[in-house]
Amino acid sequence: MSFLYFAYGSNLLRERIHISNPSAVFVAAAKLNNYRLGFCIKPEWKENLTRWRGGAGTIVKSEGDSVWGVVWKLDSTDLESLDKQEGVHEGVYRRLEHLQVTAATSQSILECISYQFKDPFFVKPSPYYLKVIKMGALQNNLPEEYRRYLDSIEDNGYSGPLPVFDEIMRNVKL
Repeated sequence: MSFLYFAYGSNLLRERIHISNPSAVFVAAAKLNNYRLGFCIKPEWKENLTRWRGGAGTIVKSEGDSVWGVVWKLDSTDLESLDKQEGVHEGVYRRLEHLQVTAATSQSILECISYQFKDPFFVKPSPYYLKVIKMGALQNNLPEEYRRYLDSIEDNGYSGPLPVFDEIMRNVKL
């Protein structure tokens, strides 16, 4: 058994999603309508103590806006590790079922799962997190206009060590 997953944050990048979810196979670049991209932490967290040292991506209902991402096909055995990565069991993200996205090339509707932050407190993302998202957008040929939008997002200026970024970059094939 398998399932489709719509990724819009760090899991846009193949090398990131494969760290914990090796069965992920690219299906399509896709657009989620009536949502916007946001970055947040839980209100009780210290921003500089999060995995990414800043806000993590989420999707926020927003009429007329859209979020581009990637649809991955994963083996059902990876659902638990994906939930763990997203902190579902700790109440960080909620899994959304039956989310409908539009595939870029075929314009077909794909039904996916995705994740949305619970109780978000909006903050800026770290430059590292943004870099991973931008690399994933380029790797998967998301529309130029959307990549320009990602370039316009202001980061929080964090420049210290970031182990998760280092792990991802060790796997990136340039």
